[in-house]
Amino acid sequence: MSVTVIEFITLDGIVSDPDGSAGTLLGGWAFRYGPEAVAGDKFRLGRTLDDGVLLLGRATWQLFSRLWPGRHDPFAQRMNAVPKLVASRTLTDADTAAWANSRVLTEDVLDAVKREARDVVITGSLSLVHQLMAEDLIDEYRLLTFPTVLGTGDRLFPAGSPQAELECLSAEQVGTAALTRHRRAAR
Repeated sequence: MSVTVIEFITLDGIVSDPDGSAGTLLGGWAFRYGPEAVAGDKFRLGRTLDDGVLLLGRATWQLFSRLWPGRHDPFAQRMNAVPKLVASRTLTDADTAAWANSRVLTEDVLDAVKREARDVVITGSLSLVHQLMAEDLIDEYRLLTFPTVLGTGDRLFPAGSPQAELECLSAEQVGTAALTRHRRAAR
């Protein structure tokens, strides 16, 4: 089992509101490069979605549950089929019926991740990412970095984040962005 974080990110490390759905002043920065900049399997997840599980926070799940069920391209089919664990104190399993294969975590998210036998992929869900960072549970970061500097917003690695040693697995240009993969360095 491994834990992989995927994020749209700016050059200055901002991950908040890449699509503009949160209505922030500078939101929508990832989509300014056109839909092809974010469409499909840009994070190279491939079979991980076939065999793994998505872990989503409430806000990310609610956004995705409005977007993905109506899509039918090959990547959307994988996103719709993958089991989804939703970390929420307010949603119920009845609420999550809006997006197939979703269920609310009833146990502590850290315990659930530690017990999960499948590979876990976290997209968006920054508060969950920060919780897992604090417990050193993240094995890999796949970051799609856009040539944008915002100067303000929520950072993937804010001041005071735990120290981490990472190694670069790959870097490639993906349209106007760069996809980098970093994993936890061998201990």
